[in-house]
This record gives sequence, structure tokens and C-alpha cells, in this order.
Amino acid sequence: MRERSFMGRGGALVLITVVELLVFLDTSVVNIALPQIGDGLHLREAGLSWVTNAYLLAFGGCMLVGGRAADHFGARRMFQIGLALFTLASAAAGLAVAPWHLIAARALQGIGGAVLIPAQLSLLAQTFTEPDARRRAFGVWSAMGAAGAAIGTSAGGLLTQSLGWPAIFLINVPIGAVALVVSPRLLTADPARTRGTTARLDLPGAVVGTAGLLTLGYAVGALADPGTRVAGAGLLAVAVVLLVVFAVIESRTQEPLVPLRLFGVREVTGSTLVNALVGAAHVPAFALLALYLQQTQHYGPNRSGLAVLPVAAAALVTSRTVIPGLLKRLGARQVLAIGLALQAAGLAWFAMLPSTVDYLADVLPATLLLGVGLPAAFVGVTAPAVTAVASADAGVTAGVVNTAQRIGSGLGVTAVLVLAAAVTGDETTATSPAYLAGLRAGFAACAALALLGLLLTLILLRPNPSKAAVTLAVAKGHH
Repeated sequence: MRERSFMGRGGALVLITVVELLVFLDTSVVNIALPQIGDGLHLREAGLSWVTNAYLLAFGGCMLVGGRAADHFGARRMFQIGLALFTLASAAAGLAVAPWHLIAARALQGIGGAVLIPAQLSLLAQTFTEPDARRRAFGVWSAMGAAGAAIGTSAGGLLTQSLGWPAIFLINVPIGAVALVVSPRLLTADPARTRGTTARLDLPGAVVGTAGLLTLGYAVGALADPGTRVAGAGLLAVAVVLLVVFAVIESRTQEPLVPLRLFGVREVTGSTLVNALVGAAHVPAFALLALYLQQTQHYGPNRSGLAVLPVAAAALVTSRTVIPGLLKRLGARQVLAIGLALQAAGLAWFAMLPSTVDYLADVLPATLLLGVGLPAAFVGVTAPAVTAVASADAGVTAGVVNTAQRIGSGLGVTAVLVLAAAVTGDETTATSPAYLAGLRAGFAACAALALLGLLLTLILLRPNPSKAAVTLAVAKGHH
């Protein structure tokens, strides 16, 4: 295959990272718009939670299928299919006139995102083959993921206030349409072996695995609500059974959705566990910070959204200027460790927030630490796994590692918010010491999760060149 020019590869990187931003932005863009959505569609709180959960559950539950589909049918083809689905679902969400319409559209958005993310990582690995170029590309990609939550929070407030809640979905449509038009020119063509492939997708594994992950996500949400806690426990048991059955299916099928041999590659196992903790540590922090600023400090939606923009700014700047050099000098493991340490420091800073805030002294330093730490962790945790396996397994490996972050995010949000509520107790006044103590406890738990991720990084991803070479040779020998 002819090597693409620098400009051609640069265009591919812009396209992939802009779409990446859209996908991750949609995990948080609805948060500030939920009150308007509730008024417009006559949704109560229980229904409103599904505007968010339908996206996250479909996103996390279907990513394994998306990863293997990219390997079977071609990364560019699946990128285009996922982007088309995401764009159409965004239009449907923006035009929704009934609650079920919006929730169904959000689920379809999540499925589109689950197809897109593994395809993006596969395309990056295929397009940027030189080590320096690959480090820069993964650095930019990770910055978009890290910035997505912060930009989504800010954009959600601005769009909702100026144009109404449908705008937070409809803004995706022209961007997605343009991206679809230019994608054939900018993205690496699928290898000939994937064109018209008749390779069999592991349908039983796809159905059981997706059902298990979706049930797990729903169970986690149900456990957080005292009224549905018993049902949540039952669903959790069902999810465990489904995932055990999934593992049995994968061990016996000739063309598994997730080849279990991948977990014999230490980089894959380590990255999967650590990425779950990356998600569990940082996603709840944005929810806690919004509660702190809006409930205890009386920030409005726009001001609260703008308060977290330094996370996005720092992520974008450091990913272009600092992280590629650190990857070259120190390697992905050390960059991941630095990222988790900075993330833990920022979260621990938030755990000491005062009853009356001085933004420049109390909030800005911690947001800058997160803005540097998050992209470092994202690129440090993703690149080792994707580059340690054969190219035919890159998509499914990306799916496994990113699914872990989605699952970790859901578990983390539930566990941290339940902890914060337990510390707060029966006190519901946002200005009370008990309410603030609950938020601080939540931030402290997030910091502890980041520290645990740091510990696992040092243990599981420690350098061992000889063993890594043997493992990679074995993995490649299966193809």
C-alpha cells in the first residue's frame, strides 16, 4: 500500500479526532440541558436519567461488537457505518417529540459511537506507522477524549440557553455529514483481505456479551436508587451469569468475538484494568464539580460549564506540545503513571474545596492538573494494548480497553455518588456542612481510584522486553 503524504495523514488525523470529540462530547453535553428536555417532553427525573443512560449503556455494551466488526469488515468501512448511524441518530434526537423517541435515538447514538471508537484506533495504527508520528497521533486523539467531557459541559449550557435543547444534538448533523463526504479521500483504505469478507462474526458471543454488559450497566444504575436496589441486585446476578456464559462461548468458538488469548498479552490485561480505573476516577469528578459549583456556590449553568473549560484547554495544548515528547523519551507506561499521578493530585485538591470558593485559588489549579493528567493517561493506557497485538486484533483490543473505561465510568459514578450521599445523610440543604462533606468524600474516593490505577500500572505494566516479545510472537502465530 502506498504510504500517505504527511498532509494526507494530517487530514486523516483531523477527521478522526473531530469525530472522536463528537462521540465523547455527547456523553456529557446533555447534563445541563436535562431540565429543558424534561419541560419540553414532560419527563420526570427517572425518565431523564435514561436520556443519559441510554447513550452510555449502548456505547459500552456494544463496543466489543464494534471492535471485532472493524477487524472483520475493515476499519474505514466500519468508521463510515458508525458515523452515518451516529449522525442520523443525532438528527432523530434533535427532532424528538416524545420521550421514547429521544431515548431510542440516544441508544442509536451510543451504538454508532461503539462502532466508531475501535475503528478510529485501528485507523490510527494503520495510518501512522512511524513511531514518532504514531505517538503524536495518539496524543492528539487522547486529548479529544479528555477534553470531550469539559467541552460538552460548556457547549451544552451555551447551546441550550441560546438555541434550545434540540441544538445540542442537531449540531452533530452538519459535522457528521461533512466527515462522511471527505472520509473516502482522507482515511486509509481497508486491506484487500477485508473487502467483501465472508468471515463469520461470532453471533452467539455478540448477543450474550452485549446482553451481559447492558444488564451490568442497568444493574449498576438500579443499585444506586434505594427503590430499585433489590431489582438491581438480581440484575447484577444475571449479568454475572451472562458474562460467565460469554467467556465459555469465547473459549470454544473458532472465531471468537473476543479471543481470550489476548489477555495472555500483559499490555492488554494491564491496560484493560487500569482503563477501568481511569474512567471510574475522572467521570464522577465532573458530576461532583458541577454539583459543588451550582448547588453550594450558586453558579449558573453557563458559568459552571465555563469553569471546567481549562481542562479542555490544558488537554489540547499538552497533547500537542508535551505528551509526544514524553512518550518518546519515557514510554507509554511512564506517561500513564504521570497522568494518573496528576489526576490523583487534582482530585485530592478538589477533596479540600472550601465552603466559599475562590475560583482562581481553589478550582483552577486542580482543573489544570486534570487537563494535563487525563490525556496523558488516555494515550498511555491505550497505545500499549493496541500496538502489542497483531493488526488483525487491533480493533477488538481497542474495543476491550475502551469498554473497560465505559464500565469503570458507570461503576465509578454509582459508587462515588452513593458514598457522597451516605456521608451527607439526611441533610438536603446544599449549603450545609454535611452536603459539602459528602462532595469532599466523593472527590477523595475518585483520588483513591486514580492512585489504585497508578499502583496497577507500576505492577502490571512494568517493563519486561523478553517476555513481551515472546507473548507478541505467540499472539501473531495464531494468524
